[in-house]
Amino acid sequence: MTKSPDTLRSGELVTTAAARDMLAQERPKITPARIGYVAIAIAILVYAGRLSDLNFVELFQGSGTMVEYITRYFPPNFTNWRSYLQDTLETVAMGIWGTLLSAILAVPLAILASGNICPPWVVFPVRRVLDAMRAINEVVFALIFVVAVGLGPFAGVLALFVHTAGILAKLFSEAIEAIEVGPVEGIRATGASQVQEIIFGVIPQVVPLWTSFTLYRFESNVRSAAVLGIVGAGGIGVSLYQSFRAFEYQEVCAIMIILIVTVAIIDTISAKLRQRLV
Repeated sequence: MTKSPDTLRSGELVTTAAARDMLAQERPKITPARIGYVAIAIAILVYAGRLSDLNFVELFQGSGTMVEYITRYFPPNFTNWRSYLQDTLETVAMGIWGTLLSAILAVPLAILASGNICPPWVVFPVRRVLDAMRAINEVVFALIFVVAVGLGPFAGVLALFVHTAGILAKLFSEAIEAIEVGPVEGIRATGASQVQEIIFGVIPQVVPLWTSFTLYRFESNVRSAAVLGIVGAGGIGVSLYQSFRAFEYQEVCAIMIILIVTVAIIDTISAKLRQRLV
């Protein structure tokens, strides 16, 4: 049975009117408050640009000198590649242990920092501790631990451990606060304790995200560990700093190429692991 043209026109008019209503609802309304927010954001950007001394004209004018400086790095000098490779493996080992220890500590800290699990009087101080752990850079922690345990990679592992634990605990707690409450309520209905609710209702939901966050931080920690050698915390950073001080730019280039290849390999492997686990 075919519909009459009048019926079709009526249906089209209804559909068009409904579409207009939806577009009108989705279209953002310009209000004085939103204009004020935009003005405040622009003012903050301008003020931050002044404090940061942004000057792109000066950057353009100095580009020739920058290119001339970069040419001193080539060709790279791989004469001591065995030593650089050994230092790079030490850097990767620092990243592995720093990430592993931080992930272990981050789990209880994340639970204590989750507002949907713990009361505010527990969440607030734990989050402030995590803020401090994240705010202090790994280099500063490395300086502290070098004084405590001496020069070497162990100080770098401890620095990565403390700083990364603060980052992972923050990410882990956000994942916990975004879980579905249904599985937790189902386990609670069986008479389970709060610890059992966390083990069987919370952790299974967040393990994939936790794994992804940990793998990403491992990549970041390898890069960070390469810098910690500047303050005597072991790894390839020691050789990098010595080459810079000796103006051996071609050796610096070789070290950076080895680092880039190492990080690329780690990134490829961790991406495949995330695809399998997440």
